[in-house]
Amino acid sequence: MTKQEVKEEFKQSEGDPHIKSQIRAIQQEMSLDEISQATGYDLWFLAQMNEIRKCELGIRNCNSETELKRILRYAKQMGFADSHISRLLSSSIFPQTNVRELRKKLNIFPTFQRVDTCAAEFEAQTPYLYSAYEMEDESRPTDKQKILILGGGPNRIGQGIEFDYCCCQAAFALSKMGFETIMYNCNPETVSTDYDTADRLYFEPLTLEHVLNVIDREQPVGVIVQFGGQTPLNLAAGLEAASVKILGTSPHAIQLSEDREEFAKLLKELDIPQPENGIARSFEEARVIAERIGYPVLVRPSFVLGGRAMALVESEPHLAGFIQKAIEAAPGQPILIDKFMEDAFEIDVDALSDGERVVLGAIMQHIEEAGVHSGDAACVLPPYKVSAYHQGIMREYTEQLGLALGVRGLMNVQFALKDEVVCVLEVNPRASRTVPYASKATGLNLAYVAAQVMAGSKLKDLGVTEEPRVDGFFVKEAVLPFKKLSGSSSLLGPEMHSTGEVMGHASRFGHAFAKSQIAAGVGLPQSGAALITVNDYDKSAGLRFARDLERLGFNLYATPGTADMCQKAGLPVEVVEKAQDGSTQIVDLIRTGKIQLVLNTPLGPHAHTDGAEIRSAAIEMKVPLLTTLSAAMAAVAAIQAIRKKDLSYRSLQSHFSEQSK
Repeated sequence: MTKQEVKEEFKQSEGDPHIKSQIRAIQQEMSLDEISQATGYDLWFLAQMNEIRKCELGIRNCNSETELKRILRYAKQMGFADSHISRLLSSSIFPQTNVRELRKKLNIFPTFQRVDTCAAEFEAQTPYLYSAYEMEDESRPTDKQKILILGGGPNRIGQGIEFDYCCCQAAFALSKMGFETIMYNCNPETVSTDYDTADRLYFEPLTLEHVLNVIDREQPVGVIVQFGGQTPLNLAAGLEAASVKILGTSPHAIQLSEDREEFAKLLKELDIPQPENGIARSFEEARVIAERIGYPVLVRPSFVLGGRAMALVESEPHLAGFIQKAIEAAPGQPILIDKFMEDAFEIDVDALSDGERVVLGAIMQHIEEAGVHSGDAACVLPPYKVSAYHQGIMREYTEQLGLALGVRGLMNVQFALKDEVVCVLEVNPRASRTVPYASKATGLNLAYVAAQVMAGSKLKDLGVTEEPRVDGFFVKEAVLPFKKLSGSSSLLGPEMHSTGEVMGHASRFGHAFAKSQIAAGVGLPQSGAALITVNDYDKSAGLRFARDLERLGFNLYATPGTADMCQKAGLPVEVVEKAQDGSTQIVDLIRTGKIQLVLNTPLGPHAHTDGAEIRSAAIEMKVPLLTTLSAAMAAVAAIQAIRKKDLSYRSLQSHFSEQSK
């Protein structure tokens, strides 16, 4: 790229140039003053970028070991990762250099500094440590038997606080067993990084390089990767290659379950049904598979966090874009193309295994249809629409998979039930997002027990040999960020959007669901008017919803197609024009408070744009928004239950104390 091309890029950016543009400008040796004038960035920041660029050039042009040692220490002080340095050295006279080993050879090690959590008033009992490349080291490791627990990193969409709960429970369990616990995480707003959770805390990025640095310093007897979600799980293979002992499920089993291709082979070997599928590594392969199994299909990359880049694809014209996203999310990894199981129930199972015995912790039915990420789906425990026969099949498959994978600790299995056939969608040999919910509902602390198993205990010795009994119904509901992220898509799908979860408990399902909606911030109305706009596939079930609401005394509004169906069934309904026809009637009704409940089940490539204004208005006005028919029927059950009997409340502690009497 020439200087002129860089300048043109700045002009086209309309005053908001990407950071890469500035780096390219520095590489083309434009003056910092010119760049500052073109971008509006302060010279101080540009000078720092220039220093980084000079260091990169120094590494690339290095021609002696003495010079390399000098510039390598400087690069580490500036924050260059070993992997970055390795890429730069590939064009130097040291092309095949293992930077980590080279650093050790040159005696370039990180030091660890302490954050004084007691502000010098008295000695801190739990040191907070972070790495640097300075002269003095303040880590002062002990000679006790210790276990390192890898957390989930920053909380973000796709990586929830549920994993932090598991890390905390692991620390408490291992501490009681006599181990010194070391928490490794880089999120200041979690319980795992509180001063009284673990004995020591390393506040470091969750990268292989940084984790190995801490292991070198602390020399733990083992490392736990199962409790922090996908982020630490992806480090397991690298840690094993560095001869680090991974406690619990082996990295090989983790790899087997995460690799879509290998896992599909395992299911075939065990004769466990799975949706019709195929493995693709390119768009052309994906197109052939999708054509063979038929649309709609689910695109699912391997080794991703929070369902990232997973998508429901309705037709071939949209396949290319989703395949490209999947390839970018997991470069070089296989992509599973699943036949999407429409009108199926999805069920989550959390289980414990010690390698010899598998004990189920909970069976949880999604209230949303299959295809919605488990982190976004409302769940009910125990299942209320899955027979004992099918639950028995799920128990059998879970046990088979746990023993075949050699799971030690926690595992999560996701099932789909359609046409009386139970299919396995995927297995996660780690803590899942449902562990806190399942633990609180059953009274069995799954993460606590799993940590003891990973440290060497057997389930039998811990007294955990049977699936816990559940008293009443527990409904988990996701807390979604759509109101705070205005303009974002409010459609639920295979990629996770939620930022938290809540739970409602009652002896009846309707009351439990109502409580979960109140806890999530949008309670269900007892009267008023409902807007119903459903796609053609949902018309018959939508009619049932409309009839139930009309019997409850609700006034009905509907878009033309849905209204026509209701009128033919003899239901009184007011017709409103679709937003896609340029009408603002629906949005105006919502914003003026004339609608108290919205059912909108979009379908197809135009679903987002057609109903976006409706959903945005509902979110803005805190009107309950239902986007799946199963959630709609659950809402009806909740309204009916509250009409018959008012809600009552008690704590989980009270609930379990009553059980024990």
